[in-house]
Amino acid sequence: MKRLLLGAALLGAISGFGTRADAQNYPWCAVLNMGDWTSNCGFVTEQQCRTSVSGIGGFCMRNTTYAPPVPVWVPRRGRHNPAQY
Repeated sequence: MKRLLLGAALLGAISGFGTRADAQNYPWCAVLNMGDWTSNCGFVTEQQCRTSVSGIGGFCMRNTTYAPPVPVWVPRRGRHNPAQY
């Protein structure tokens, strides 16, 4: 029984190492003066950012490192007709 629990705990710990956390990369950043000018670039719209800093101070700015997701090309279903091209 102890071996089973140890094995399950070991498997759970190892599987946790396989996942990674991606940094938030959205178009808008909230910059707050918390003594060190903390920024949070987790906002999709400027309005979301402004609502977040409202009443606590700070400002919003565009994220200069934002890279929009690359669209994935999905082929259309149906017959391929080379004459179309």
